[in-house]
Order: sequence, then C-alpha cells, then structure tokens
Amino acid sequence: MKFLVTGANGFVGKPLCEELLARGHAVKGAVRTPLPLADHVEAVVVGDIDGGTDWQRALEGVDVVIHLAARVHVMRDDAVDPLAEFLKVNLQGTENLAHQAAHAGVKRLVYASSVKVNGEQTAGDEVFTESDTANPQDPYGVSKWQAEQALRRIASETALEFAIVRPPLVYGPGVKGNFISLFKAVGQGVPLPLAGARNARNLVYVGNLVDALIACATHPAAAGQTYLVRDGEEVSTASLVKKIATALGRADRSFYFPPGLLRAAAALLGRSAQIDRLFGSLRVNDAKIQRELGWVPPYTLEQGLRVTADWYIKQ
Repeated sequence: MKFLVTGANGFVGKPLCEELLARGHAVKGAVRTPLPLADHVEAVVVGDIDGGTDWQRALEGVDVVIHLAARVHVMRDDAVDPLAEFLKVNLQGTENLAHQAAHAGVKRLVYASSVKVNGEQTAGDEVFTESDTANPQDPYGVSKWQAEQALRRIASETALEFAIVRPPLVYGPGVKGNFISLFKAVGQGVPLPLAGARNARNLVYVGNLVDALIACATHPAAAGQTYLVRDGEEVSTASLVKKIATALGRADRSFYFPPGLLRAAAALLGRSAQIDRLFGSLRVNDAKIQRELGWVPPYTLEQGLRVTADWYIKQ
C-alpha cells in the first residue's frame, strides 16, 4: 500500500513513517517546509495547512492518508482568537484534505484526534469510552471534535472511508511539554511534592500509538469507527514518578504534601490547571479497538519509559 503521512517530520510522524517502511509500505511525507525525512520517504512540501492547501501532488497514487498534522494544544496561547486559529488548521485543513482525498480516489483517511474530545478528566470510577457524549472544553478539543464530525459527513457523501483515533497523552523520544519537564525534574533529583497523588491516568507510548494507527489504516473493520487507545495499565502520578526514576536509574525523591494545601497554593499562584493535571484522573477504555481489530499495545508502560529515558539521557 502507499501511504501519505501528514506531519511526517513530527513527534509521531517520524516513527510512523519508519514503521510503515519497515512493514513494506511506500510512504509519502507531507511537510510544511523542505525538511529531511527518513530514507525512502518521498517528501512533498504542502505549505501551511488550512482550507486552501493544495494536496494534489501529495495525494497522487496514495491508498491511505494518516493525518497527524495539526495546530496542537499549548499551555499559553497568545492568539487573539485561539478557536479561530485552531479551526483554520484542524477543521478547515482536515475538511479540505478529506475532500481532495476523496476526489483523488484515496480509500481511507485515518485521523489522529484527541481524548480531549471526550473531556479533560474522569472522576471516581468514570472511564472514557467512544460512545460518550463529546465534551471538549478548550479550543483545541473543540476543533478536533468538529473535524471528526466533518469527516463523518464527507464519508457519507463520498467513497472515502475514515477511522478516528483519540489518544491520551503521548510520550516517547522527542516528547515535549509537561512530560519532559517531569523527566528533567526527576533526572536532576528535584524533590517533588507528588507522593500523595493517588489518581489514575492512562498514557500511550508513541510506539503503541503508531501500531494502532497502522491497524486503523489496514484493518477492514476500522472503516467508519472511532477508537480510544492507551498503554496497557493505569498509573498514578506518584507511581509514574517512581517508574521514571527507575528508568533513569535515579532515586525517587518525591515526598508527601497534603494535596488540598498544594491546590490552595497553586490557586494563589495561578497554577491550578497544572495541579489538576498532576492530581486529576483521566482513564480510557480501549476494549473496542481490542475487540474489533484485535489490537493490543505491543509495548508496556515500563518499556516505553525506558526507551524515552534512553533518548533523554542521550540528549
């Protein structure tokens, strides 16, 4: 099969292209500007992604598109109208690509969405599933949800199949944001007041996400479906810190600090959102993709953290 991967030079795009090549597929990589890609990946420069992007050359001869490129969630968005900026790329850009893919005779488009379509957190015994009512709570999540709806509409009007994957936090070599900040803190031996975090979160290692995306691209049963994916176990923030310390060969120096007092202090400093992520839960149910596609994550959480730690140490 011949694949087009958008965002081919990104955190997920690079290992996805490499894995597709390893499995014997031909790969085109769409990028905004000329950049070197993996050997044997045909690079196609498409410029900025929005409602006017010309995908004709990139789509020639392609069987399946895996659409990763997006305006991603950021902690401090300085755009005057963040929602408009997210919609321009994530909704209008996806709609435009899907229409052109259908016109070019592409069989299937796999869309990398986000668990943020379900919501920000789970409470108590709650677990996110694909059948939940969508509850996006920020511009990024809203744009992803609207893009999902657009794909369903286009698929109903054309011969283009779609499959949607909603990952939780993705980690692995090249990870950025809060996850790499946690790695740095543990690696530097910084005492963290996280031993009292008894939450439950699901993550997904980038190698597991890549495997799930390929399953959704190639399995006949994935057509028209939405899937949540995760590593095979839940982890509290306190347990995650211990596992990161083990992967880095460092001592876990986290200590107990009353979560209520920590939340109060964070509120005074305007850091409540960060504390919510550290002490809140986000659980997802991946039974559907296991049942329908026979997919199970090929890597454990410990294996994913070890690969991430090896990459981090080399940096």
